[in-house]
Amino acid sequence: MTNAKQLAEDTCPFVYQCRLPLSTRTVNHLADLLRRHLKAIRSRWRILPPGKIAVIVLAVLRHDQRLADMAGGNDVSESTVRRWRDELIGLLAAQAPRLDRALKKVAKQSGEVVLIDGTLIRTTRRTGKADRRNYSGKHRSHGLHFLALADDNGRLIWISAARPGRTHDNTAARHDHILAHLRAAGLGALADLGFRGLDNDILDPVIVTGYAASRTHKLTPGQKEANRVLAVGRAPVEHGFAHLKNWRILTKLRTAPSRATQLLRALLVLTNLEVNR
Repeated sequence: MTNAKQLAEDTCPFVYQCRLPLSTRTVNHLADLLRRHLKAIRSRWRILPPGKIAVIVLAVLRHDQRLADMAGGNDVSESTVRRWRDELIGLLAAQAPRLDRALKKVAKQSGEVVLIDGTLIRTTRRTGKADRRNYSGKHRSHGLHFLALADDNGRLIWISAARPGRTHDNTAARHDHILAHLRAAGLGALADLGFRGLDNDILDPVIVTGYAASRTHKLTPGQKEANRVLAVGRAPVEHGFAHLKNWRILTKLRTAPSRATQLLRALLVLTNLEVNR
């Protein structure tokens, strides 16, 4: 008992330095956003300056650092770091573009097509029947489904709200009225076979999905070539998702699904700051 007590008294926390692979522009943007918010709510004092708070929150998002570890290394409480994280996520999410405005911006810049795709952000498995709808049979994992649009360079321009992992791409696209928004903006979209049946207009299709083979119908050489060209055109959207998933907090979400939408939209803003620097 005495030895155990002595070991506990001799134990002290160690702090180590870790590189944050983000640009100064991103840190300054987040710090300035916080400064304007503090001025708007007339908050005169924070235990740490906005620049330091921005670095702490970015470390949590980029490296998925535990809140308790970041709190201990900066002499603040865990609840304080959690409050800073949620506050800045909310401020960033408010800057995420709306679907109609994002498409109008692409059209204004003489764009002709956008890239559409869905992705699964894995989550921790929760107990109870309510979590069954978050299981994706396609990925054999629990998660949340997100729909995203990217320009022809692969830059993500919009991301949808979080939906259960079992949601089909077409279901999500119909819920967000993607087809109507594309027609209103005068844009087309390149998509994978998961979006087949979304646009049934044969004469003037807006969404191009390629050809699907079956047991009774083999693809012709021309159809195979068309699928290859479409795959090359769609490749940049996968690069956009890769940039987004560089934020390690998305490795396996532990936040509540109701907050996942804000988190993804905040990370979309940060990702575009990094990609376009």
